[in-house]
Amino acid sequence: MPLSIATWNINSVRLRMPLVEHFLKTWQPDILCLQEIKCRNDQFPSAPLRKLGYEHIEMHGQKGYHGVATISRLPLHELSDRRDYCGVGDARHLSVVFAAGGKTIRLHNFYVPAGGDEPDRTVNPKFGHKLDFVDEMKLLHAEAEAGVSSILVGDLNIAPLEHDVWSHKQLLKIVSHTPIETEGLVSVMTGGAWVDLMRLHTPPPEKLYTWWSYRAKDWTAADRGRRLDHIWSSADLASRLVRVEILKEARGWERPSDHVPVIAHFEL
Repeated sequence: MPLSIATWNINSVRLRMPLVEHFLKTWQPDILCLQEIKCRNDQFPSAPLRKLGYEHIEMHGQKGYHGVATISRLPLHELSDRRDYCGVGDARHLSVVFAAGGKTIRLHNFYVPAGGDEPDRTVNPKFGHKLDFVDEMKLLHAEAEAGVSSILVGDLNIAPLEHDVWSHKQLLKIVSHTPIETEGLVSVMTGGAWVDLMRLHTPPPEKLYTWWSYRAKDWTAADRGRRLDHIWSSADLASRLVRVEILKEARGWERPSDHVPVIAHFEL
């Protein structure tokens, strides 16, 4: 059976609900994972999503900041998990379990801290928080549950590879591409037996971006992007991957997020 999983940092779901509805109507993923929803659970706009057939919704929100939500056309088992990474009370993780193609799959939805502007934890606590968060993610393993496959998606706020940014040399001291961050994220991936699905069929040196700054006057002309959004899986699902779509056009929609949707298509 075909299965499609999408991830998108929406940067305020209530503000950009028309874009979410347009995306769901046009691309119709089976599951959409949103990050930075910026609302409490009771404020999440579930009704229009249910009208579109996405009747299964799990949220981990908080007032005004952060927050993740997973909306699905497929039933979600009563096995959802919301982890408080670093124990600071932020809503940055949600996992759900669903069945597809004879497999049981746990889907993790992450919003990793951005880390501020200065890549030095001694003067910038936000950067220290980010590094601690990534360290804690190293405990997550793709084969942690017997008989359960795994997918990890989200805005991980790190572009790990040289060709995940517009200029490797110029961004080495910029938060999201510093060596301590990129090495940390690669350690999460390799230590947890995760497969980077976006690079499975599109290896370097081809550039891949999912984020373009609001600060650019003409983001299309400059094209100074970074691959901050990711889709990983356990090895058994990686072998079933058909393709990954990055919807660059969404960056040009009216009142867009600075991130664009990414969709992984499987044949299970």
